[in-house]
Amino acid sequence: MIQPVISGTGVFTPTQTITNAELVAAFNAYADKQNAKNADAIEAGEVRPIGHSSEEFIVSASGIHQRYVMDKTGVLDPEVMHPRLRERPDEEPGIMTEMGVDACKKALAQAGRNADEVDLVICAASNHERAYPAIAIEIQQELGAGGFAFDMNVACSSATFGIQTAADMIRSGSVRRALVVNPEICSAHLEWRDRDCHFIFGDVATATLIERKDDAKGDHFEILSTRCLTQFSNNIRNNNGFLRRTREASDNLPDRRDMQFMQNGRKVFKEVLPIVSKHILEHIGDIGVAPDDLKRLWLHQANKTMNDFIGKKVLGRTPEEGEQPNILQDYANTSSAGSIIAFSKYSDDLTSGDTGVICSFGAGYSVGSVVVRRG
Repeated sequence: MIQPVISGTGVFTPTQTITNAELVAAFNAYADKQNAKNADAIEAGEVRPIGHSSEEFIVSASGIHQRYVMDKTGVLDPEVMHPRLRERPDEEPGIMTEMGVDACKKALAQAGRNADEVDLVICAASNHERAYPAIAIEIQQELGAGGFAFDMNVACSSATFGIQTAADMIRSGSVRRALVVNPEICSAHLEWRDRDCHFIFGDVATATLIERKDDAKGDHFEILSTRCLTQFSNNIRNNNGFLRRTREASDNLPDRRDMQFMQNGRKVFKEVLPIVSKHILEHIGDIGVAPDDLKRLWLHQANKTMNDFIGKKVLGRTPEEGEQPNILQDYANTSSAGSIIAFSKYSDDLTSGDTGVICSFGAGYSVGSVVVRRG
């Protein structure tokens, strides 16, 4: 069987950041405005007042200190509270393509490859800006790649599911080289007016180049094994797709809170963590890798407490410094891209034979794990 390897990764990071202090100031201004508007109803007990957020609350709840976004002005405007992403004509590449192409070029450069050597592009992300034509095909065209392309969505596990799909095609011999691209504009599906979740997400794009081991030109990671799992749950849900309604379009419509990102955080924490820990342990056990053999865990960047719990369960002890790197303090939750950012930024120090696990988990529920070994 042909051995697939990861030979390059790339990360596109937006230029704009929102600090917790900026976000809290905007949210609290919005809360004060709404509470003043509804003062009589609040006094009568008909409407609940909106409580203030705080930097301390955000860090304690998530470990997040800032996030990168494609547009901060709309998010920080108490009259808007969502990103203002301009409409693009059909003749212009979409925003996901723009982000994804940047990440792909970086992955290709790291691997010493040209785009025309790629014969598969998978755009795997939580939110897609349109139903069709596929974002992946547009990325393929803008890069000048060959072969074929398609989109897939498994929420926060999209990257690892995409890696398994590409790796399987390489193993079978149907493709030689594949790009798995994860352009995540999470700011566009977040309800920034909800105190319980207004701090969670950021924007980014990642790309992973996968090819045959015999073709790899330089440093690489062998993909030893991949495994995916899904189990239906409504505890994380988004009914509205990629972009939220603009205020102008919704003035005469009911304010449907359920049309944006929703989660029952306590249930997610209670139900997902045992699933993920068991999934990783069974996966590595089935291929003869012991927890003590793992040099690194690159986990989905959803919440620091969740990652700390999983790391301790998998390793059987508290992870040492660097064994389970977190990037969410800088990037926040970037859905499927999070584990790839962590892998891209914290893998160069591993030496030949070192083994680690890339794992993502989220809505679905879904869990994907990729066991890799430094070549």
